[in-house]
Amino acid sequence: MSNHSREAYKQSGVNVEEGYKAVEMMKHFVNRTHNDKVIGGLGNFSGMMRLGQYKDPVLCSGTDGVGTKLKVAFLMDQHDTVGIDLVAMCVNDILCQGAEPLFFLDYIATGRLEAEKAAALVKGVSEGCLESGMALLGGETAEMPGFYPEGEYDMAGFAVGVVEKEDIIDGSKISVGDVVIGLPSTGFHSNGYSLVRRTLIEGDDSISLDTVVPELGETLGAALIRPTKIYVQEVAALKGVVDLLGMCHITGGGFFENVPRMLPKEKGMGVHFNTTKWEVPAVIQMLQKKTGLSDEEMFGTFNMGMGFMIVVKPEQVELALNTLADKGFKAQVIGQINGDGAVTI
Repeated sequence: MSNHSREAYKQSGVNVEEGYKAVEMMKHFVNRTHNDKVIGGLGNFSGMMRLGQYKDPVLCSGTDGVGTKLKVAFLMDQHDTVGIDLVAMCVNDILCQGAEPLFFLDYIATGRLEAEKAAALVKGVSEGCLESGMALLGGETAEMPGFYPEGEYDMAGFAVGVVEKEDIIDGSKISVGDVVIGLPSTGFHSNGYSLVRRTLIEGDDSISLDTVVPELGETLGAALIRPTKIYVQEVAALKGVVDLLGMCHITGGGFFENVPRMLPKEKGMGVHFNTTKWEVPAVIQMLQKKTGLSDEEMFGTFNMGMGFMIVVKPEQVELALNTLADKGFKAQVIGQINGDGAVTI
């Protein structure tokens, strides 16, 4: 591109030099996620990756965004964690079918590109990919003048994993009496933030994001910006040790929409959860108190402290819990499969 063209483009709101700077700053974060399956490097028109040794491989894919949690990042001017949220929202979904994460693609769009901010976003994405064992294979950073408010951006991600066809986890082996193990969340994760912001940030003039809230033991901002938990390592620890009969990622729609997705549709099964088995995170309790929402409404919207669930046979519960504990992971029995055809709390 000629200097004249660059200047004309810059006057239209697109800074090509800032884009080049952003790419250079991102390279380190991208390259550190690459493994020996990756072919080529950053800068090609597409990313390439070897599939590895599989007899009958099935690809699993998932795509998602961070939602209005990004508004919290804007308000706090903290941009190096929402990339972790982005990866988590995608990779936790493909885990549910037993997939091994392979690679990730990201898309970042903003009105005016700021290289440091874009690099911070990709840093978070790369950290999520490292935790998931995925390669950050490529992405797109789009500068769209006049489309987004000053200082704001949006993010979307796309994860791909692979599983042997015979090892796909579809819930078909779940039976009445099987046990649900819950893996704790880190808070709201990346769901329900429109209500969270309206209630805890915009609806209370007595508290700000940098206010230390006694019942939280930290600032409100720290509790709200904390990244979504990635469960790849917990699932990997259990594979080949116990039979993973079903798995569930608790996202928007809470327990009532997500739990039935892991159950066999034709068997009329349900799950009864014993909520005395775990403590709901303080920040979620704080929201319920301020909104006055019922338990049913809360469990139908939020993860309520359990971000991921795994179904195992009763005789394998102790082995599963001990295996996770040995790796330093928290987990506990939270429910049991029944034949009632409904999710009850």
